[in-house]
Amino acid sequence: MRLVGDNVEQGIYATRKARQIAESLDLDLVEIAPKADPPVCRIIDYSKFLYEKKRKEKEIKAKTVKTIIKEIRFTSNTDDHDFEFKAKHAMRFLEEGAKVKCYVQFKGRGILFKDRGELLLLRFAQRLEELGLPEQLPQMEGKRMFMFIAPRKKNKKPKPKTNKNKYANKTKPAPKPVPKIDPALFRDDAPIVEAKPKKPLIEPRPRRKFTVKKVIK
Repeated sequence: MRLVGDNVEQGIYATRKARQIAESLDLDLVEIAPKADPPVCRIIDYSKFLYEKKRKEKEIKAKTVKTIIKEIRFTSNTDDHDFEFKAKHAMRFLEEGAKVKCYVQFKGRGILFKDRGELLLLRFAQRLEELGLPEQLPQMEGKRMFMFIAPRKKNKKPKPKTNKNKYANKTKPAPKPVPKIDPALFRDDAPIVEAKPKKPLIEPRPRRKFTVKKVIK
């Protein structure tokens, strides 16, 4: 067999030798290409390989969007009342995110009026243009003429911008009121008011009187 894998010298080995190499590395010997000549085997951790495989399958499944298809059936002789009734159903399907398959079923000699069916489907697509878009023009399939209408993608509303400054929502203190000034003080005949002298913050201490006494020995 041809042996491949990490930390393994690739080449052609006997089956017993390949098993010994896998056991020495405490790994598994897995056949990955049995129809090759010679068959190809890889030395891997098989339990880890299965875990990674399941994880990737889950990721792919989560990313795939399931498409729901709803069918709307018409005939070549559909009247206006039936047309509006089915249009309301189709609008509800499109709002729910489903795809609409509308088709005209021709019976007997009605197959001769293909133009009537095509005009009916185009009129139906025009009726739903606010919610859906046709994927292609009407096409024939046996005795049916069909057309798919996919829902329009909704535009996401932008998120309001938030101020990240933690002090933004705090209210500022109210400004101090401005003192009112009597306008009469600015007249020419206004009396002159002498300013009173301000008292010192610290009153001076009175000086002590020192007397010199004569010392008699």
